[in-house]
Amino acid sequence: MALQAASLTIGELEANYSLYCKALRLLIREGKSLKTVRRTVCWQRLEILHTCLPNQYREPDYLFALLQRQLTGQAL
Repeated sequence: MALQAASLTIGELEANYSLYCKALRLLIREGKSLKTVRRTVCWQRLEILHTCLPNQYREPDYLFALLQRQLTGQAL
């Protein structure tokens, strides 16, 4: 898996950012724990984007909390 991540360019990661966020949203909707979500490919890709472009992309922890709050707010 590490070899695949190494072969992706930042442009490819940026192009798929919305897909990673959608995957994260689905995992949260399914009730997955933060520990479980941190082991996913989408989390790893979001971390790479944040590490390489911190001014453009938020930390995955922040996104997790934000999306979790949004989904919890919808349920109320």
